[in-house]
Amino acid sequence: MATIVPVTINENSRADYRRTLTELFLNEPNGAAGAPSNFEYNVETDNAGNRIYLKRPTNLNKGFDFEVRISNQRFKHVSKNGRVSHSNRPSHDNILDDLAAKKAEDPAQYSTLRAIIDRIFNCNEIDPLEYNAFTFQSGYPVDMICKCIKWLFIEQDITYWNWSGRNMLYNGIRSI
Repeated sequence: MATIVPVTINENSRADYRRTLTELFLNEPNGAAGAPSNFEYNVETDNAGNRIYLKRPTNLNKGFDFEVRISNQRFKHVSKNGRVSHSNRPSHDNILDDLAAKKAEDPAQYSTLRAIIDRIFNCNEIDPLEYNAFTFQSGYPVDMICKCIKWLFIEQDITYWNWSGRNMLYNGIRSI
């Protein structure tokens, strides 16, 4: 059973997000053999009331790594051998497919959305009312996707600390 922890984290830089999260994770109690400590950090809520949360530890057990998950959502995953599964963990492909559908639906509106994503990439807080201006019919709600992108950027900054971090997902978004 996971310990559920509501947290509010608003920082102005990649380094500050990394510092704040690692300090939070360092305060987790030690697990024991056969009884690991498990945490869900509730970091955002979308307009529909879905929780965006960070799940620790991950299945791959990579230290400070975490998974971004969204309550009450199902994302399709296709393995390299073609096996299909579903979970509440959005992948980069899920995000990129959603954004591509939004761009195809309304390129002008997508341009405004991209400007918001650029601000998220630069660690700027977004006024929640800005999400309400979008009228996309395709894909997931804009506020959910943007909040998910924010935490996927941060997850990449932690996982690839000394490498490209958030640029990996961002470059995929820029190529749409």
